[in-house]
Amino acid sequence: MPTSDDKSSKDSQSRSEEESAGGRSQNGRVAVAEAMRLAAGQLAELLQREPGSVSAVKATDEGWQADVEVVEIERIPETTSVMGSYRVQLDGQGNLLGYERTSRYSRGQIDQRK
Repeated sequence: MPTSDDKSSKDSQSRSEEESAGGRSQNGRVAVAEAMRLAAGQLAELLQREPGSVSAVKATDEGWQADVEVVEIERIPETTSVMGSYRVQLDGQGNLLGYERTSRYSRGQIDQRK
């Protein structure tokens, strides 16, 4: 009977295989961590601004979709800086397909989702 150690060992092995294939999974798609880096990096290049964080990433039929947070207007104090949330679409190899700004908000603003 498999133990939890066996399962975690298999999970680690599959992650290692993914990473050793240049950040690509067996289906040819870049790994999730690489997709996050590529989404943030390519958006930074286009906007000429450094992304603050990647707040979400998920696999799609085309490849990957990531939500990247960017400081658009820096203010003092920092909590009043204007942030932009961008949705970035990548193909399976991590190439940028498109992006759009989905929202703007003050850095100190609390998410009011219900």
